Amino acid sequence: ISYTWFWSLIQNDFKTGNIDIEGCMRLLEKMQIPFDEIHLKHIFKKTTDKQTGQNINMDDFKAIYRAILHRPEFEDLFQGYSPDGKILPDTQLLKFLIKEQFQTEATETTALEIIAKYEPIDEVRKKKQMSFEGFIRYLNSEECSIFKSQHKTIYQDMNQPLCDYFISSSHNTYLIADQLVGPSHLWGYTSALLKGCRCLEIDCWDGSNNEPVVYHGHTLTSRIPFCSVIHVIDKYAFMSSAYPVVLSLENHCSIKQQEVMAECLKSILGDKLLSSPLGGEPVMTKLPSPEALKFKVLIKNKKIGTIEEGMLRADDDNPDETAAETAAENEDMSESEMESEEDSDETIPIYHSKSPTKRRGRQGTPPAPPQKRPKVQAPKIATALSDLVIYTKSSKFVSFHHSLEKQKFYENNSIGESKARRLLRNSAKEFISHTARFITRIYPRGRRMRSSNYNPQDFWNVGCQMVALNFQTPGIQMELQDAKFLDNGGCGYVLKPTFLRDCDTTFTPRNVGGHGKPMSLSIRLISGHQLPPSSLTKTNKADPLVQIEIYGVPEDQTKVKSGVVKSNAMNPRWNETFSFNIQVPELAMIRFCVEDEVSVVHKEFLGQYTLPVLSLSTGYRNIPLLSREGIKLESASLFVHIWYY
Repeated sequence: ISYTWFWSLIQNDFKTGNIDIEGCMRLLEKMQIPFDEIHLKHIFKKTTDKQTGQNINMDDFKAIYRAILHRPEFEDLFQGYSPDGKILPDTQLLKFLIKEQFQTEATETTALEIIAKYEPIDEVRKKKQMSFEGFIRYLNSEECSIFKSQHKTIYQDMNQPLCDYFISSSHNTYLIADQLVGPSHLWGYTSALLKGCRCLEIDCWDGSNNEPVVYHGHTLTSRIPFCSVIHVIDKYAFMSSAYPVVLSLENHCSIKQQEVMAECLKSILGDKLLSSPLGGEPVMTKLPSPEALKFKVLIKNKKIGTIEEGMLRADDDNPDETAAETAAENEDMSESEMESEEDSDETIPIYHSKSPTKRRGRQGTPPAPPQKRPKVQAPKIATALSDLVIYTKSSKFVSFHHSLEKQKFYENNSIGESKARRLLRNSAKEFISHTARFITRIYPRGRRMRSSNYNPQDFWNVGCQMVALNFQTPGIQMELQDAKFLDNGGCGYVLKPTFLRDCDTTFTPRNVGGHGKPMSLSIRLISGHQLPPSSLTKTNKADPLVQIEIYGVPEDQTKVKSGVVKSNAMNPRWNETFSFNIQVPELAMIRFCVEDEVSVVHKEFLGQYTLPVLSLSTGYRNIPLLSREGIKLESASLFVHIWYY
């Protein structure tokens, strides 16, 4: 049956004779077979080398098709459950699902649905059976992906206060390169929003013609109009997620231009802009939930006084003649001022519009000897902008004790990574108690001129909600970020574990004492398929190895490495098993990284995939691979068996 089906599928393409490599690619695409061009060209060349001419006949094509699709490890599994080696009845497929995939809730209906979806041969499908062709398509499908299908949808409780969630957050969202001379671009906002990012940063400065601009102040980064940024946010805010977007304003504008900003936000965002408490109710004791704030844009900025005072102003027919007030003493310094305070003991090159110089005073005078930083004058804030701040009022972080005594539930803090790391080392318990009450945003230190990133895991471990990263910079840090927010349907909000939502928790990352639910995890690394060839080869070869890394609380951090398979990127086989004991799986991430062993000391990155440990599916699973930039390598994958309890 399989033989007849195959010929009937391809004979039309051979009507006019043999086909070349282009025809071969077209035919595989028509059959929806994912292939890597380099690997295909190599297999094609090997086939044509045996004969004269550059074209192949039907038998040659069948051999190429089998070389790409008919993997021996799949064949072994199929033979193990097929009574005759050719067909898998629905009852045997059900056995495979229960015994091998640990789908204990699977029924005959589950098996029939899989057959209906993946079996390409009509005759076999009608008999409620599965051929090897169907079995291959099932194992290569999303359904057999390592990422739990339930976690691809919003499955968590979205009715808890905002501070109970990890929130996907970006730093200097307008930059698409470095912090000094790189371009500012609207694409920074579009791409972050399409990735599900829910907290964007906007650095606002006075522009010409009374039009505020967005750029990285005191540098040569290019400028974009503030209103253009808001137009882009209006267009893309809720394309990938319905949950609220927070605009974190780094506000350096004059009162006059702040008023322009407020008008711009109101006129462009319209009803999307949250400009008064939900239900007009000023008396609240906790933050609303992501569910209650669906399709809303929140402004995070300094605010004059309380929500109640803002509401009274809104009701007042005769607003103050002065359109601005000075923020209270405990208000935030701007982030760049806090960055420079954090980095004040180091020399930072700051580029002004004329010429690059080492750090100097405001007028370009040589630096004065180190002395105590003068108190920054509290900034003036336009009432119109202040009144748009409802649940996300920026408040300067003084100490955990100060926050406990003075901070309101709707006030949040931005803490630079260096200071946050010190707090993490010295007062982890207080840090967790703080993040259980208040939204806390962490941002990269000012010295990261090339927009490099810190490890976000350290701050997720203590419950920080907004761990802001430079989305434009690829690397392990962004791979962890992307993986963290793949969870819960990629909506940009992930519910924190219970022990990070409890103000009185005894949990700390270094003392996990019975808070996590420990997991014993076993991974059998079976094989790879169509891995990217080495950049040093003229053929389709590589010497691949796989590194499996666990990120989480310090006790869980570990990495293991497979052996090297020599000269095979097409279908390397490892058959190695690795075991892990994970104390806090609720916070753990797992990364599979494929490298080419160029030499004993040098490894070349080929692809990776990272996901939360609790999003692992059990059984035989395919692992898609992503490039350094997070783009899916269409045909490359690993094949593993996962088991845990």
